[in-house]
Amino acid sequence: MYVLEFAGEDDPFSAAEARAAATDVEILAPGLGRAESVSPDRARGLAFTRRVSEAVGTSAGDPEAAASVLKSASISRSGSVAVRARDIRGTAGIDTQQAERRLGQVLVDRGFAVDLSNPDHTLVALFADDLAVLGWEVLTARRDYGRQPTDRPFFQPGSMDPRLARAVLNLAGVGPADRVLDPMCGTGGLLIEAGRLGGVPIGFDAQAKMVHGTRRNLQAALDGPFLVGRGDATALPLPDDSIDAVVFDAPYGRQSKIATHGLEQLVRGALTEARRVSSRAVVVADRAYDQLVREAGWTLRERHDRRVHRSLTRFVHVLEPR
Repeated sequence: MYVLEFAGEDDPFSAAEARAAATDVEILAPGLGRAESVSPDRARGLAFTRRVSEAVGTSAGDPEAAASVLKSASISRSGSVAVRARDIRGTAGIDTQQAERRLGQVLVDRGFAVDLSNPDHTLVALFADDLAVLGWEVLTARRDYGRQPTDRPFFQPGSMDPRLARAVLNLAGVGPADRVLDPMCGTGGLLIEAGRLGGVPIGFDAQAKMVHGTRRNLQAALDGPFLVGRGDATALPLPDDSIDAVVFDAPYGRQSKIATHGLEQLVRGALTEARRVSSRAVVVADRAYDQLVREAGWTLRERHDRRVHRSLTRFVHVLEPR
């Protein structure tokens, strides 16, 4: 079993994203999850999982109980060790330094040398509420997102945060060499993260200004190939089933810049075209589009309602074929 240390405050969203890299993901406690198996390459690209560890055991949420578990655990490792303890979200109320010393002493008593600067193995002790979970660290996520929108060569207000963009790509199951389409690409934030995950970004936008700006942003952020052009999201110049995953951030609370389309018409048409060219999609919007999703031939696998601030909630729709 593997232990997942989530980031952010929305554990169901973190767990959903983690399923792109792990199997049988469940929430254990606030900020903690577990999984049966993990793909290290995929897990390193997760946005809302900080760390993955190979589970040693669980106990009541205090250092002495955790030490008892460690004393009796089977350990087939050699070399130096370090212990890192965390009180997840401050929910356990424990002294993490004391916990590290106590668990470190157990390891010393079992014959391990402690090396705090460059250990061969790191024991992670995660305390949340009344639960303690011990594990050997396997990996930490890369955190190699693109620049913040305001730091890119081309910026427009309302651009998606790179961390959320990365999560959206993971929810869509994007992997190396996947052709990833954003049919209303804006300033290209989703396409940047698609490229950083090894995908091939393909973007369209109705406004020439956005197309030129996205090209500048992708040229600055990526080394690999991409394709960006001007186009109508409701009539894509692409063959059927030619895209591995579609992701887009629908316009928020305003009419589309395509003069012939209202907002609902645009989203309906984009969803229909997305289904024609792909069998995977994630759509972000400022409202729930459950009915339009069904009308376009999709099944809503899950929806995550993420409050940004008082006047904006982002609805993340994860779609699969009907």
